[in-house]
Amino acid sequence: MTATRGFGIDIGGSGIKGALVDLEKGALIGDRFRIDTPRPATPEAVADVVAEVVAHFGWDGPVGITLPAVIKKGVAQTAANIDPSWIGTDADALFAKRLDRHEDDIAMLNDADAAGMAEIRYGDPRAHEGVTTLLTFGTGIGSALFQHGTLMPNTEFGHLEVDGHDAEKKAAASVKDNEGLSYPEWAVRVNRYLTVLENLIWPDLFIVGGGVSKKAEKWVPLLDIRTPVLVASLQNNAGIVGAALAAAEGLEH
Repeated sequence: MTATRGFGIDIGGSGIKGALVDLEKGALIGDRFRIDTPRPATPEAVADVVAEVVAHFGWDGPVGITLPAVIKKGVAQTAANIDPSWIGTDADALFAKRLDRHEDDIAMLNDADAAGMAEIRYGDPRAHEGVTTLLTFGTGIGSALFQHGTLMPNTEFGHLEVDGHDAEKKAAASVKDNEGLSYPEWAVRVNRYLTVLENLIWPDLFIVGGGVSKKAEKWVPLLDIRTPVLVASLQNNAGIVGAALAAAEGLEH
């Protein structure tokens, strides 16, 4: 019997968010619960917050968890906007122990990959055709690449070098806030980044997500690139939904 409810947690550089998910609709059940990401965001400190989020909902089933990191067989290989001590950490084992679960009941995946999976499953049907790239603009820039709806996991397009800089250091949503950029000023940087990326991978579609997608009308119309751009239908909840989906279906990379 296919599960109709799931639970996902999205670990970001600024906040750790969790919610119950309706897996038929791809929508949150009730409100999400958010706690600020601890400083420093070490594995143990983050695991404690994740346990608090799970306990808040009284959830005792499989848990999907995203990290802003490359995840290979449950092990974090990188650490973007979280403590470097995550590198080499067996996140599957860490969260299974902290949440008192079997490792098979923990699904670890990259945050942008999770968001992309949710958009492919529940979003615009055009995302199923050809090469689709989802980009999440937040503390950094996350990316997820799909060919005919199939995920090519752990892309790191937010770290492309653009004009001598790591792309996310110039075009992440956090940079807009930190430097006090207007939406038109920031859109110029995003446009430059997307131009470099589209010339590298020639996608058929970009989907833009992250918290800043809630204000899409202020910047997406300003983009001037050849690739069509859609706004993520699940906006900043896509990571939670994708994590819950991965846990329910046993998907992990």
